[in-house]
Amino acid sequence: MKILFRQSPCQIDTEDVLELQKPTLREELLQAKHALENAYSGFDNVTDPDLIDCYIYEVNAVMKRYKYLLDQAAKSDLLPSETYSETYHALTVAN
Repeated sequence: MKILFRQSPCQIDTEDVLELQKPTLREELLQAKHALENAYSGFDNVTDPDLIDCYIYEVNAVMKRYKYLLDQAAKSDLLPSETYSETYHALTVAN
């Protein structure tokens, strides 16, 4: 079989592709917020002691990630300072 057409190798830089696939800080904040809501919902609906422990660890892990993302958003002036302080205070009190 003869090859009639040849394509040259793709000249796309892999770093550019990876940069396009990275979620933005706002998207990560929304994902973390939804994950926290899901973890609290799961915690509220279980009765097995092992699952309760599992959801406690999940809530704590997601909360730490959410706090980290809030700190990053505050540093980059992505959030208004009053929104940041209210949300951060609510998370600190809840924990």
